[in-house]
Amino acid sequence: MSAKPFCKFSVIIGTLLIWIIKWTLRPYFHFHQPIKYILGIAPNLLGAFLLPLGCFWLLSKYIDLTNAYIFRVFCIASFALLVINELLQLIPIFGRTFDYGDIAASAVGLTTSYLFCTRYIFRKLATYP
Repeated sequence: MSAKPFCKFSVIIGTLLIWIIKWTLRPYFHFHQPIKYILGIAPNLLGAFLLPLGCFWLLSKYIDLTNAYIFRVFCIASFALLVINELLQLIPIFGRTFDYGDIAASAVGLTTSYLFCTRYIFRKLATYP
């Protein structure tokens, strides 16, 4: 499977998984710790992992993520936006809750996605054997 169909498939399946967690599992089923915590950060973790894949699938005509510099800048900018999104949840108007665990999950998800993409999807970006 080439890179673009793989990214498309991954983003669609990942989005469905996020929706299942947010709108089916968390509101209607009660879990004990640590499963409850994992389900709480899972949308941030999966969403951050899917950002580069979705960008490659949908925006590859405009953004060349196979360029190592552009890919790094994209990941850094994405993380900055994820942190800003989480910080905006401190404002009570939005009706959402701030959580440091979500920022950490976003960092882990985006770092994992960066390593995965450089190693397996964009092979020419790989800096290690």
